Amino acid sequence: MLNIFSLANGRLFQEEIESLEELSKFQPIWVDLESPSPEEKRWIKQHYGLSIPEDAMDEDIEESARFYEEDNGDLHIRSDFLVADEESPHTVRVAFILNQHNASMKSRGVLFSIHDEDVPVLRLIRMRARRAPGLIEDAKDVLLKLLDADAEYSADTLEDIYVDLEKVSGRVLAGNVTDELASEVLSSIARHEDLNGRIRRNMMDTRRALSFMMRSKMLNAEQFEEARQILRDIDSLDSHTAFLFDKINFLMDATVGFININQNKIIKIFSVASVALLPPTLIASIYGMNFKYMPELDWTLGYPYVLVLMIASAVVPMLYFRKRGWLK
Repeated sequence: MLNIFSLANGRLFQEEIESLEELSKFQPIWVDLESPSPEEKRWIKQHYGLSIPEDAMDEDIEESARFYEEDNGDLHIRSDFLVADEESPHTVRVAFILNQHNASMKSRGVLFSIHDEDVPVLRLIRMRARRAPGLIEDAKDVLLKLLDADAEYSADTLEDIYVDLEKVSGRVLAGNVTDELASEVLSSIARHEDLNGRIRRNMMDTRRALSFMMRSKMLNAEQFEEARQILRDIDSLDSHTAFLFDKINFLMDATVGFININQNKIIKIFSVASVALLPPTLIASIYGMNFKYMPELDWTLGYPYVLVLMIASAVVPMLYFRKRGWLK
């Protein structure tokens, strides 16, 4: 899918392109390619003279090759964007190419973004740019706003994790944690830990992209200050992710502690039962080994006497255990 965004009266206007002829009618500042087909890549090369690298969206590309500047001045940035899906949170690799020397847009340049699936941050910027005039002035503003929105999206996701962990904490600290509840809690904690880790990694990646833009001297004074503000926002998120890691570890330890308590209760039952049954077992052993012939032939009341003695020897320890509170 090929979408272009043109700037008019301070607002972005989106057009979906289905042919090379349509592409030549517009002068965009942002060209977005979602799972581009070979034909769409050919249109970009014919109209803009830009060849999209085959490894643009590869996940195994070396970290040192994710940010670089070509000899013609084009900037290449590969950054990960968070997708906080409830079932399977993940990050999407987006390749950016900032063409600052396009013949049709010399003053503003063109930003090309290539990705395999839709990204919430890109949708958010498209919506904001249509509603808020003056938000974007050139292609570099688009890239800055995307990175800024990525930081905001991560912050919103952290707030959702806070809310969910508060609910989990209330269930755990209320006591009476059954094995079924512990299983649900551990599953929820594991998902939040994974998402929190992805947010931290995503923020690190966004910080690197902003640092590269600032070092490349491509930003004007206003954009440079905006990039510094985004970096400060990202730094403030680090303490939140660290706090969430500590809270997750606490809830994990508390839940595992309740699981151990439940297991100890089961072991305690077997321990009490084995201790209580030791005297009857001893009496039965002594009684059975001290007769030359069958006990019924030598002593008629032997069985009733031993049975009463065995029951009494079992009841007395149980009463003692109950008095000490070991049967609760």
